[in-house]
Amino acid sequence: MRLKRFRAWGCLMLLVSAHAAADALPDFTALVEANAPAVVNISTVGERESRNQSRDALEEFFRRFGQPGPRMNPRPSRSLGSGFIVDKEGYILTNHHVVDGAREIIVRFSDRRELTAELIGSDSRADLAVLKVEADGDLPTVSLGESENLEVGEWVLAIGSPFGFDYSVTAGIVSAKGRNLPTGSQNENYVPYLQTDVAINPGNSGGPLFNLDGEVVGINAQIFSNSGGFMGVSFAIPIDVAMEVADQLRSEGKVSRGWLGVMIQEVNRDLAESFGLDRPHGALIAKVFEDTPAEKGGLKEGDIITRFNGRSIERSSELPYNVGRVRAGEEADIELVRDGRKMELSLEVGELAAVGESPVRASFGEADSSRLGLVVRDLRPEELDRLDTASGVRVVEASGPAADAGIQQGDIITRINHQGVNSAGDVDEIASSIDPGRTVPVLVLRGGRPLFLPLKVP
Repeated sequence: MRLKRFRAWGCLMLLVSAHAAADALPDFTALVEANAPAVVNISTVGERESRNQSRDALEEFFRRFGQPGPRMNPRPSRSLGSGFIVDKEGYILTNHHVVDGAREIIVRFSDRRELTAELIGSDSRADLAVLKVEADGDLPTVSLGESENLEVGEWVLAIGSPFGFDYSVTAGIVSAKGRNLPTGSQNENYVPYLQTDVAINPGNSGGPLFNLDGEVVGINAQIFSNSGGFMGVSFAIPIDVAMEVADQLRSEGKVSRGWLGVMIQEVNRDLAESFGLDRPHGALIAKVFEDTPAEKGGLKEGDIITRFNGRSIERSSELPYNVGRVRAGEEADIELVRDGRKMELSLEVGELAAVGESPVRASFGEADSSRLGLVVRDLRPEELDRLDTASGVRVVEASGPAADAGIQQGDIITRINHQGVNSAGDVDEIASSIDPGRTVPVLVLRGGRPLFLPLKVP
């Protein structure tokens, strides 16, 4: 009898605990009801070429046998994404990659109205685009929060159209802040992403990420996956960063970012010890380009920047974002470690070149082609003799498209897109003549042996 009573008491306690746990979980119903009308579905019509396996195989056949393949007529393509209305005038935020290359942008509202949107401006570095629609009457809008105040572990919610299923709601928590995506170059990472475990899939891109107060704190942008589907790791652009970019796109149609003209690298434990640091932190300057704000301001190779404009630099990837926030021509205060001693200096920040432009054209036969992700230099006469080649340039750094193609530091590039490369200046000139989206052959010498590598131009 006592055993039965004990079991009954145990079951009762489990039920009470379960109800208590349920009461502790957030109820999202009011949040969704209030904000869903301000979320929109975005579809685009472009002229991207439709591809399939048989078409790829046919093109490969002609390429292997050196014959021009049949011309493939581009067909209109549609993509699905999400967005949200930020003011009653009809301005909408979404991702750059959702509308990139679109000939027509169609916005569908929760009441199933469809309107054609105008692209006000787009920024690939922040993956952000601003659209505008003309609608009768006031449009529903979202409230904007402050991503800076988010805490790891805080509940967040996404509304979007994964796989075209309109107004799907998913929830989770903030997993981390200030993330830099593994595919990005630490020298060009301008977004400190929010990491969440909110389920995000194709179609969620550009949609809002809400906190429990119903405020937008991020824009869902990407996932990290080995399968192509959601695996518990998703990334959102902090709304503070997004609005800085959006305000410039609305007022100027483009984004101006600060620029120093340095190449940086991470400080690991061994480097920290060799430079006299008590722990690994900061951004180590591996190269200072000539005639740049960094050189004019007194920065040197081997300096370790630990603070920029009052903000601590724990990882090297944090520096580009903080520099990018400064407008060109403004003064910036820098704290650094040089030869084991702490120093402070001020310099005037320059302006980062637009995507596809070369921010650096250094003297002594060195050039930076940001479009291809290459930094190269001319070969010295003794190198030409030793390598037994009449021309070519040496790769100083390969990132982005070049790294994806397999080009490595130290490679000798002799031809790009069937054109001979005689100097560092040729690389940027050839790169500017290649149509976006094309894959071109690059001939390199590696270990004295020639090797063709396919490089896709973004």
